[in-house]
Amino acid sequence: MTTAADETPLWQPGPDRIAAAAVTRFQSWAAQRHGAPAEGGYPALHQWSVDRLDTFWQAVADWFDVRFSTPYETVLADRAMPGARWFPGATLNYAEHALRTAEDPLRADAPALIHVDETHTQVPVSWSELRRRVGSLAAELRALGVTPGDRVSGYLPNIPEAVVALLATAAVGAVWTSCAPDFGARSVLDRFQQVEPVVLFTVDGYRYGGKEHHRADTVAELRRELPTLRAVVHIPLLGTKAPEGALEWSAVTSADTEPVFEQVPFDHPLWVLYSSGTTGLPKAIVQSQGGILLEHFKQLGLHCDLGPEDRFFWYTSTGWMMWNFLVSGLLTGTTVVLYDGSPGYPDVSAQWRVAEQTGATLFGTSAAYVMACRKAGIHPGRDLDLSRVQCVATTGSPLPPDGFRWLHDEVADDLWIASVSGGTDVCSCFAGAVPTLPVHIGELQAACLGTDLRSWDPAGNPLVGEVGELVVTAPMPSMPVRFWNDPDGSRYHDSYFDMYPGVWRHGDWITLTDRGSVIIHGRSDSTLNRQGVRMGSSDIYEAVERLPEIRESLVVGIEQPDGGYWMPLFVHLAEGARLDDALRDSIKRTIRENLSPRHVPDEVIEVPGIPHTLTGKRIEVPVKRLLQGTPLAKAVNPGSVDRLELLHFYEELGRGRS
Repeated sequence: MTTAADETPLWQPGPDRIAAAAVTRFQSWAAQRHGAPAEGGYPALHQWSVDRLDTFWQAVADWFDVRFSTPYETVLADRAMPGARWFPGATLNYAEHALRTAEDPLRADAPALIHVDETHTQVPVSWSELRRRVGSLAAELRALGVTPGDRVSGYLPNIPEAVVALLATAAVGAVWTSCAPDFGARSVLDRFQQVEPVVLFTVDGYRYGGKEHHRADTVAELRRELPTLRAVVHIPLLGTKAPEGALEWSAVTSADTEPVFEQVPFDHPLWVLYSSGTTGLPKAIVQSQGGILLEHFKQLGLHCDLGPEDRFFWYTSTGWMMWNFLVSGLLTGTTVVLYDGSPGYPDVSAQWRVAEQTGATLFGTSAAYVMACRKAGIHPGRDLDLSRVQCVATTGSPLPPDGFRWLHDEVADDLWIASVSGGTDVCSCFAGAVPTLPVHIGELQAACLGTDLRSWDPAGNPLVGEVGELVVTAPMPSMPVRFWNDPDGSRYHDSYFDMYPGVWRHGDWITLTDRGSVIIHGRSDSTLNRQGVRMGSSDIYEAVERLPEIRESLVVGIEQPDGGYWMPLFVHLAEGARLDDALRDSIKRTIRENLSPRHVPDEVIEVPGIPHTLTGKRIEVPVKRLLQGTPLAKAVNPGSVDRLELLHFYEELGRGRS
């Protein structure tokens, strides 16, 4: 339960900020037009949004002036999960909405995109130029025979060409999918071979950490192993010529062609995203043009409070759903900042400098980056001009309490801190940013509009103030329409609806507080459950990694055949640190005093590094399987791991124990 110490907010929006927020204006308008509550602020609006789900999403479509080229018959024809049917009969196009600002003569020459690389040189792309490039490329895709439903792939960094390729793909009704160029060939093929793309956009290499990384050999392998390709488009980021048989980017984007937007059904596929795929082939998650359009309008326009005056920067790569989310900032007329480079080059302040130089108003990053900045002892608010930054948002893992305090103390004391949580599976947030609510340390502000978020015990009983499973009891428009190559829907069903039939179980432990805020405890399938007391692994990391000797840690709990429970903590030490008895005692004392005596690890084991997925998440479940004696080839998909060699340590340890 919440404690008295939790009652004082770290941040409280002032009356002017609340009045100016889009969600406030939306509530007043929806009260007049759609019967939303005029009083009661956000909690009342959220309750209405889940009680009157159909009406709420109709209001979102009206408020953001969604252009249905043919009208919808009803908002929600079938509420069943999986299988909800949204806006049947409607046709529209996502790219048409993303480029709508270019139609405004007062905004046409303003920047739609600002591209920044490691030299911190800014390259703007205006709305009119972005629209022209998309029009040219869409016409070329049609000339190549690309038709609605065909898949178009990108092996690209976070550059304007990637945005143009996505929007041109959507304009013709084809299906976009992308991987970052730091993915190896096997990782890319594990993804792209599932969806059989007809076009591949690719760079010759990329720059990261002050070095050039050439990718010609990888691209050649992709071309050999993707027999469905009809065309390859070469983007010379490192200045090389196109390989034989490839088209030059400049040749397919040089025409002055008005874009033609294919009007597709609401549930027509927009893109395919991939789960991390740590224990098998990545799940190929299909999301729809209409579902993403409405969900991102709501999330970016109401929750993130973005509009034409904003600049939206989120550190991401094209291999992570946050890149797709970032591109959708265009829907709100916002200038989107694309940073292509290392998060910590030439030093840990790199992302803050991008925010300063581009005038970012919303800066999104990972919780891990915030904690790295805290550990490095930097002072971005003192050393840089971050006066335009109104909100710092974090995701990827729960932001620890110390991360909230550090942002408040070292960036600005009037900073809106939005820790958000969602998933690739919905390409959105279940809980997070609300510009009109206070921020409490260690908590996400509230469940998102239209998201019937609950915490349930194993029997499906709702919980408040206690740890439970994160479930969503009503459909969201951006939930997958299906998985690719899952004809009977069984893999989709088993991924989310196996535990609670008809209810989305996401696989996270959460606590809903009595004031409506949300605390995320980490993945429920790797949660530590000792003597009936459950604790998220993130709670352990937050406590242990405060110690200056600990660079990073990983903890798992393993049920033993004799009914016992073995809980080792693996630590990657900071340079110069030694894991002696004094440090072991310090680690155990920290956990005992800050968390729970029951969750003191049985062993503290030094490791050469902590393995992650390619999107930067600690690999807990595969490590647990390795320690239980599962062979490496069966415990993890090798192409999903950043440093596969690190897993051999855990495999050997598991063999020794089995």
